[in-house]
Formats: sequence, structure tokens, C-alpha cells
Amino acid sequence: MDETLQMLKELAEAPGVPGQEEAVGRVMRRHLEPLGEVSSDSLGSVIGRKEGPAGGPKVMLAGHLDEIGFMVTRITDEGYLKFQTLGGWWEQVMLAQRVEVYTRQGAVPGVIGSKPPHILTPEERNKIVEKKAMFIDIGASSRAEAEAWGVRPGDAVVPFGPFVQLRNPDLIMAKAWDNRFGCALAIETLRRLQGQPHPNTLFAVGTVQEEVGLRGATTTTNLIQPDIGIALDTGIAGDMPGVNADEAAGKLGGGPVLLLYDGSMIPHTGLRNLVIDVAEAEGLPLQFDKMPGGGTDGGRMHIFGGGVPTIVLGIAVRYIHTHAAIMSLRDFDQAAQLLVALVRRLDAETVSRLKG
Repeated sequence: MDETLQMLKELAEAPGVPGQEEAVGRVMRRHLEPLGEVSSDSLGSVIGRKEGPAGGPKVMLAGHLDEIGFMVTRITDEGYLKFQTLGGWWEQVMLAQRVEVYTRQGAVPGVIGSKPPHILTPEERNKIVEKKAMFIDIGASSRAEAEAWGVRPGDAVVPFGPFVQLRNPDLIMAKAWDNRFGCALAIETLRRLQGQPHPNTLFAVGTVQEEVGLRGATTTTNLIQPDIGIALDTGIAGDMPGVNADEAAGKLGGGPVLLLYDGSMIPHTGLRNLVIDVAEAEGLPLQFDKMPGGGTDGGRMHIFGGGVPTIVLGIAVRYIHTHAAIMSLRDFDQAAQLLVALVRRLDAETVSRLKG
């Protein structure tokens, strides 16, 4: 397994639900440390810094560390766990899925359960099972036994979705591609710029708590005070049965995705056009999409201070916000190529023009 694939595997498999991103933060920090100075904010976001010429503009690349998951809220007398969702979950992808409860004593495996269909009424079978009716079964026979295993209210519950390279080796499947590939892209961009000039100071950031309110993007942007913001996040792949191009236009293997609109931000027109020009100059494919039903870290980056020209760039991913998503390695590589070329173009004159 090559270095980049190994990094993607380590980032995807690390646990890190909103508010409890320490483990995945350590993975990102370890990959950033050989590339430049590494720091953090007080919430746990990780910030890598690669210096360019003195006085050059500051460019911020940000993927988010957190993944959707759950939090234990109560242990029943019978040893079952009730939970709070962290991030956007759709009930139909939750039932019968394996999870891991991260206690201070280590991980405890479990499964999300509910009443089986055999004892449901016909009316109940035609309804989506609501989250409030679900529970996590860890095999405990009582609250005392669950507590003896270290389980406590507030513990993180992480989807179980191991990293797998599919029969088509370009496609990799794992939990948490929303948005561990964005963290990996930030690292990969710094790695590819090692020993090469760039006319700016570059920040590679893994933010916390994006899925519950873009919180780490707020704190890290306050610390960095960037001149240019680039949020690295997922495009929703539409190349599957039942989805049309107006719902989701991105395709696996079609190249990087530039978001034209999301629920938290309208991208900066000049920076958007620069990305298009750079992609054409480099001979790289570029897809376009929108995501009106969700926000990104760009939503906080672009309104810092007097305003920061910001875009959202990423790759298309199938089945985000489930236990198993699929992405393309070729898309990842082309996105990294595009980011390297873009960073090289963001000199003081260009940034000053973009900022108006």
C-alpha cells in the first residue's frame, strides 16, 4: 500500500464524532509534522503551516475531522444504550448497522437494533422506524454490566465501516469519507509542495465539529485570519440508479468537483473563475455541482473579518452519511494536482485583485 493510500486508510478508520475528534486529530497531526509547523486550537482542530515568502498572502485549506455518529445518553436497566445522533442521519440507513462505543477502557462493539419485522403490524412495517425507537445492543445483560465494561453517558459511538479497496482498484470504500478525504487532500497538497516554491503561506487544517455547526472552521479562521479560503468537502455523487443530474451531478472518476452553491455560502466569483482557468491550463477535468441541503466550512471562512474569498472544492462520493461510502482515487489525485497548481497561482497580486 503506497503512502497516500495508507494515509487515507488511517484517517478513514480513526474514530472521530463531533466533539470527540482526538484520535483522528492525532493521525492528521502525525502526517503533518514532517511537512511544517503544527498547532491546534482549543477545541481540537489541527493546523499545519508551510511558510512561503515573508509577507505573502495566507491560504487556508480546510477539511473537517469529524464524522457523523452518536453519543450514549442513557443505559437502560437491561443494559441497552439509548443515544443522541451527532450530525445528519436518515433512519433507513441506521438499523442493523454495527457500531463501536468508545469508552475510557477501550472500544465496545455493538449493533443498532429495534423490533424485528416479524412482530410488527402491517401498518408498522410501512413506516420508517424513528430514531427514538432505536437502541444499541452491546451484549450487556444489565446497566451494571455495561458500566463494568466502561460505558458511560456521553461516550462516543462510531459507525463501524472498515477501509476496503474494491475489485476496481480505483474505488475505495470506508466510513467517514465525509470528510476524511478533505483532511487527506490538505495533507497531500503540503506534501506535494515540499521543496517547491509557492508565493504564500499555506495552512492545512482539520476542523472539528463541522457536522454540528461548522464550529472548528470558526475558531481556526479566527486564528489564521486567511486571505483565501478553500473548504475541502464532499460532492454528492449522482452516478447511481434513481438519481438525475439535477439532483446530483458529480460522478466517480469524473475529476474534482467545484460547488457552485451550498446552504452556507455562495462561492466567490473571481476565485471560482480562477479555479476553472487553472484546471483548463493543467488539462484537468472539473465537475460542477450544488448542495442546497447542506453547509460546509466555507460558510464560516468567507464571513471572517471584512470577508475572505472562498470556494468549496472536493470530489464526488457515493453514500455519504452512511456506514460505507465510496470514492475514487483518481479523483483524489486530480484534486491534489489542481490544488497544487492553484496555490502556486495565489500570489500577492492575484489575491489583492480577488479581494478587490
